[in-house]
Amino acid sequence: MSTAYVALGSNLGDSRRYLSEAIEAMAQLPSTRVAARSRLYRTPPWGMLEQPPFLNAAVQLDTGLSADELLDALLAIERAAGRVREGERWGPRTLDLDLLHMDGVRRDGERLTLPHPRIAERAFVLLPLADLAPELELPGQGKVGALLAALDRSGCEVLP
Repeated sequence: MSTAYVALGSNLGDSRRYLSEAIEAMAQLPSTRVAARSRLYRTPPWGMLEQPPFLNAAVQLDTGLSADELLDALLAIERAAGRVREGERWGPRTLDLDLLHMDGVRRDGERLTLPHPRIAERAFVLLPLADLAPELELPGQGKVGALLAALDRSGCEVLP
């Protein structure tokens, strides 16, 4: 079993429902359990600013799946939620699932890079990830808590 961290985001439709259903779908994956989930955050859009705010969260998975198997499963969960990966990058979406880190896996490929290469730039990823693992060392980037401390978190809020 490996520990993996997945970021979740949504800013179209019933975002709370999309995130909740995605977490349930991850819990149903073979050889996988949701070990922990973060609080829910409302965050300003990133990249393309003319869109609604996002709801973001993160989960810690214990999984027997390989990184590629897990990525395939996450993409299938996105598609089931109506996610279309065409159009503008960083645009609005019903569901976005990003594999952020998987213990013992380092990869720099066209399809998958682990740890996720832009974690250190994104408060909307680090806030929920810090709920789960503030001391997690991301190879080549640093500890989650320290990376978060260096970012502007204005406009980000914890939701009940």
